[in-house]
Amino acid sequence: MKRPLFRRCGHAPGAVSPADQAVVDDFRAMLAAVRSPEPWTPGSARDIAVRVGPFIERAHTRPGDDHGPDLIAVALVHPDTPHAAAYLHGHQLGYTGKGWLRCETTAILGTWQPAYTMLTHADANLPLPTDLGMDPAHYAVHIEARHPDGASRALLRLGPYTQTRHATRAASRINAELERNATGVPSRTVTAKTAPFNVNDHDKYADLHADATALQAAAAAVGGAHTAS
Repeated sequence: MKRPLFRRCGHAPGAVSPADQAVVDDFRAMLAAVRSPEPWTPGSARDIAVRVGPFIERAHTRPGDDHGPDLIAVALVHPDTPHAAAYLHGHQLGYTGKGWLRCETTAILGTWQPAYTMLTHADANLPLPTDLGMDPAHYAVHIEARHPDGASRALLRLGPYTQTRHATRAASRINAELERNATGVPSRTVTAKTAPFNVNDHDKYADLHADATALQAAAAAVGGAHTAS
């Protein structure tokens, strides 16, 4: 009688192959990282591990918006960043199109560790979901008065803008209006510049980006403040 041939399965007795051992080691490292994550320190500028549904993703924090305590601004990135192949794969799976996002600090597992890679959408070759549970954290325009001694004071904050080019265009319009209203007072200079939208201070921003007339009115008002000084 011809006997069927059986291949050795992974749990059969005998030596484990190097390939199987590497998989086991990676899995154990992942479990250890999840059970004992490295604490994230606000303001440390290190990549963090963020929970996105049942997955864990790598995220860059945005300087100035990474102090919490409730919300910070992050950008999800492919786990193999900064390798070139990671950018292409990340683009295919939707990592590069999300932009800056508002992330609740309660969703942060800890500092990013390579062991989390197997828990990402990228490792499963799955696209990021449309709904990440995070709102956009965009850009802003700050209108500031700068004194000769270098000290500056924010007169007005506008935002959020969905794209940096929109904020840049608004800043250019405001600066043109300020130039027309300039009185030659040398004591201080008022300028508009683009900046990250600070998610922690969202209540301090005026949402005027969709109305060019409102932008010009705001610039004229700031120009009046320049004259009064």
